[in-house]
Amino acid sequence: MKSLILKDLYNIGHNAKSMFFMLLVFAFIFVPFSGPEAYIIASGILCSMMVMTTFSFDDNSKWMKYAMVTPVTKKDLVASKFIVLLIFSITGVVIGLVIGFIGGIIVRKVDYSNMSDVLTLPVVAMAGLVIAEILGSMSIPLLFKFGTEKARTLSLVSFIIPAVICFGVYEILIFFGVSFTDQLKFILLCCSPVIALAWNLMMYKISYAIFSKKELLY
Repeated sequence: MKSLILKDLYNIGHNAKSMFFMLLVFAFIFVPFSGPEAYIIASGILCSMMVMTTFSFDDNSKWMKYAMVTPVTKKDLVASKFIVLLIFSITGVVIGLVIGFIGGIIVRKVDYSNMSDVLTLPVVAMAGLVIAEILGSMSIPLLFKFGTEKARTLSLVSFIIPAVICFGVYEILIFFGVSFTDQLKFILLCCSPVIALAWNLMMYKISYAIFSKKELLY
């Protein structure tokens, strides 16, 4: 398992500088206009999408076909992709938190002397991690099923659909007079890691079911 994770991390390593540069560019766009909160979430989602790149490397090198003649099991291979996704998502929100905090101070979107401002950003980072995990995990079954090229387009659609659903549910609740109080938001925030874990577990089972039946002829 460890070797599978390291393989993906080493393969993606040469993209690290370009990804960091992209996050810096995004900081100039998001932080001054949308605030550091939006930037932190965007950083997590952007980095979570790098899991697609690991599949692209695997496809180009015919890695999956080779891996199946080694002691690597299909369960380990699928599980490693979800662990790599978690690493990418954590990296994204941490970088977003640091750059967002510094950028927020520079453009005066964050008052470092105000503890409320300072403590809000780590909470947003946790929410951003949950969002990145949920959206990123949706792409993995698609990648196992359709391969990198087709899955890229489908993954973009799969990212949009949950956002539209969540927005629709939010609007419906508002229409029926449900008030999102600070207490309710706190409860939802506390429940979100459990929801993300359950969602990832379901995506893992779907991914394994797809991959276990797939003939590696490519």
